[in-house]
Amino acid sequence: RQLATAPLRCSCSCLDNARGSVAPAPLSGMLINHFLSSLLQAVLIPSASSAFTLQMGLLKVGVPQPWDKSKKNLNYVREAGVRQFISTYERVKDLKGDELLWGDEIEYGIFVLDEQNKKIRLSLRAKEIMDNLNRNEAFHSYESEGCNWVPEYGAWMIEATPSRPYTGYSADLLRVERNMRLRRKRLLTELRENEIAPTVAVFPLLGAMGDDGSVPSVQVGGPVTESDYIGDGIINPHPRFAALSANIRKRRGEKVNIRVPLFHDTNTPEYAELTGLTPSGCCGDESMLLWRFGKGDVSREKYGDGFVIVGCSNSAKEFNDEGDPMTLQKWLVNVDCEGCKGLFYRSAPGVIVADADWPRNGDIVVGSEIPDVPGWIRLQNGYYLPIASDDGKITFLHAVSTKTHAKNQQKEILGSETPLFRGTAGGGRDSSLGRGSLPTSPSQLLELKAALETAVSSLSNDEAKTFNVRPAIHMDAMAFGMGCCCLQITFQATDMDESRFLFDQLAVMAPVMMALTASTPLLRGRIADTDCRWGIISECVDDRRPAERGREDGPEPDPEVAGKGYRRLYKSRYDSISTYLFQGKTEESHMSNRILNMYNDIPVPIDEDKYRELREAGIDPLLSQHIAHIFVRDPLVIFEGAIEEVDDETQTEHFESIQSTNWQSVRWKPPPPRTGPNDPHIGWRTEFRSMEIQLTDFENAAFTTFITLLTRVILTFDLNLYIPLSRVDANMQRAHGRDAAVKGKFFFRRHMAPLEKGDDGFGEQYVSMFSTAVNGKNGGMKKGLMPTLHSEDNLSKLDGSESDSSLFEEGVSEKRRVAPNASGGAEENSYEEMTMAEIMTGKGDYFPGLIPLVYAYLDHIQCDSLTMERMTKYLDFIQKRATGQLITPATWIRNFVRNHEDYNFDSVVTDSIAYDLMVACKEIGEGKRAAPELLGSVEIKPVSPGDAYAKKLESKRVNNGHIISLLERYSARKTFKETNAETQTAETMEYYI
Repeated sequence: RQLATAPLRCSCSCLDNARGSVAPAPLSGMLINHFLSSLLQAVLIPSASSAFTLQMGLLKVGVPQPWDKSKKNLNYVREAGVRQFISTYERVKDLKGDELLWGDEIEYGIFVLDEQNKKIRLSLRAKEIMDNLNRNEAFHSYESEGCNWVPEYGAWMIEATPSRPYTGYSADLLRVERNMRLRRKRLLTELRENEIAPTVAVFPLLGAMGDDGSVPSVQVGGPVTESDYIGDGIINPHPRFAALSANIRKRRGEKVNIRVPLFHDTNTPEYAELTGLTPSGCCGDESMLLWRFGKGDVSREKYGDGFVIVGCSNSAKEFNDEGDPMTLQKWLVNVDCEGCKGLFYRSAPGVIVADADWPRNGDIVVGSEIPDVPGWIRLQNGYYLPIASDDGKITFLHAVSTKTHAKNQQKEILGSETPLFRGTAGGGRDSSLGRGSLPTSPSQLLELKAALETAVSSLSNDEAKTFNVRPAIHMDAMAFGMGCCCLQITFQATDMDESRFLFDQLAVMAPVMMALTASTPLLRGRIADTDCRWGIISECVDDRRPAERGREDGPEPDPEVAGKGYRRLYKSRYDSISTYLFQGKTEESHMSNRILNMYNDIPVPIDEDKYRELREAGIDPLLSQHIAHIFVRDPLVIFEGAIEEVDDETQTEHFESIQSTNWQSVRWKPPPPRTGPNDPHIGWRTEFRSMEIQLTDFENAAFTTFITLLTRVILTFDLNLYIPLSRVDANMQRAHGRDAAVKGKFFFRRHMAPLEKGDDGFGEQYVSMFSTAVNGKNGGMKKGLMPTLHSEDNLSKLDGSESDSSLFEEGVSEKRRVAPNASGGAEENSYEEMTMAEIMTGKGDYFPGLIPLVYAYLDHIQCDSLTMERMTKYLDFIQKRATGQLITPATWIRNFVRNHEDYNFDSVVTDSIAYDLMVACKEIGEGKRAAPELLGSVEIKPVSPGDAYAKKLESKRVNNGHIISLLERYSARKTFKETNAETQTAETMEYYI
């Protein structure tokens, strides 16, 4: 959406004024290691004691083309979109020096209460309310703090951002909650007496009320959605939203199909005839139930719309589904011909690259087959290899199990094998194989043949499938997903590289933060066995045709749509990322054309022609892959008169039409074009999109500021969160699980900084630099020995502990530049399962935890006391939620329903339950109801619409009667001294928001 650019738009003068406002520049490598350890000791070891207006991007006004007509223009828009990106890239690639600007987006739903009948319905007045709010904002634009209101998908929804972005000053962290409260106050001023707007993720009865679901009422169905549950009239009247809904359905060839596991309560009727299932779940106490959103075709074909196949988080099936690997395939190179030692890389099918580091016989390469070019694989490093000779008589590559590893250490550096798993370097294969030399003796050939047979057998065994079938909540329209509300944050980076690096790091955090903020346990009037909205939205916009989803049936290829509708697409266009974006850097010149990020271990479908065009334009391999990947999708809305009329050199409309409808967990945003000299300057941005909305502004502000501070921690302390993308995807599935924030485990990197050299008196060993903070100097060596990982020379280069300024280029350390390359040993690049408490508060002496790192950063920048006091409240709250002392909104909502007097333990949310729940959510958000299980000791100051706007110091004469009335009211009040004495104790510890 164009709307997502809003939080970072400001006038040019504001950027000039913001110079020097960011926290101190990243420390040198030497200072990072020693100074950070000292900072962490303080937080790990317990102690005894000028305004401007933000101009918002607007939805395009125009007439969308019907799908059948727009199909004829799909290819032109895709081609022009790439041209527009290349033009933009050339214009802004060298843009550097921008300061931190950032902002949040919160979405609200508006609902109507029927107190007499205890019913709650959608209020379809969002546009009217939005227009009134924006008129008021314009009238009160003189105020230093304001809001910006924009439309959302539903006619009952509205989105709000701060009118000016937050800056890099620590004091602006206090603006976040203040502005969120201001938005809530101003929204309340426009609501009718029977309307409410609690910050909930989803309306619990959406699609469960028939024609009586909204005010005014809307008949179920319609030509846009053809839904069995909701009516077209609840969609925002802007033509773009209806066009999106209709075109997703038409491109897909059928209605979207959303099926979420149904919660199993004692009287849930759908479970009555299913034997062997208990309300505690099918995965046991040590595992989470997995809902594999986006991969449900098999279960639908077998069981219909009322059931869905689920998995468990501790089983081998977690990484395979319906026969489709979630990781790239591994191939053993064995060119079986006299004198043949291996294969040359190809820059494209049939185009040889004579690099000296080509894969030899016995090497393992990682890649995936190209559906459009049979007989070829595209490697993880961006190059290509043929599977067999042109005549098919000689096989070059042999598919092997993903558990198979090579011993060639050079290949680990150069990209044919990735050292991401704990254990001895190189994995479990015998040392006589994989050295890069051709087996020549009979014994070696027999050994190679046996290894191949074992590997292929292992591959077949790995793909054995067993399924768990569960009753499902079925939904069939885009509104069920896009009708969810969420919390998103956008950051402006200093340059392109920083924005790409943050993209990668935040992608790892996306599922973790989604689980920690979970708030979506109710869907279509039922209790779900999941806690988050993400998979619902993923399936609600899944426009993939059957062949693109991996099905063999389906319509004939369509030359007008991308990939003819037959290119295999492993994910919906709303999903977690499929490729990291930071290219990194090495000293080897021949690596410049190689994708260097070693953690890209899942298939990345790309448009091969677009990839070549981008590479020929001088764009690096990894960014070319990212753009070519998002352009495997079709544009969903094309407006009349805005096709060939768009100037590819100065406009980005076609690029954005595809970019903005690839809704990934993190979105990378190039600077938009400036159409006039007075247009604001906007830099490279990264948007964090996974968090669920919370009931109170305190919670939303806590998570917003935490993520903001975490980005500063990663950059300033030179940390690295990379793990394989297959494990990020696994985390995304795990994050949906019921109570995943407390019961779940997530893959996370063990060592966020390179290991340090030490000595226990017997030989050189390596430990985490963070162990110093826990154990004192060299204390980590006393806890246990680490194996030697790499040479002293390599370690010192990675560690950056030398004072040589050449290790830094433009303020960026060598450690960050090589971070995507999996440099170092297997232990240094390893990851493991951690609980939420361990991720946030620390594990052992090698992983300090994210919250202590944030405290260390605040200490490092010498944060002012007022801000530090508020951040401490936020971090304490987040820590209590991560450790289970406080529950998530999802758990609170589920508990509220199950404890309601009208609940029959049948997983059904009735009218009266929904009414009382939404009123309770409203009261909690407005500070009128305590929720200690959700907030602990935090008290929410009451939100009053009377404080929404600044009051003018009027001087108009009033009549005597009014003066007397005011004096009578005043004389009845307590004196200021009496009132102050009662409230002084409570207010001394609370920053006034």
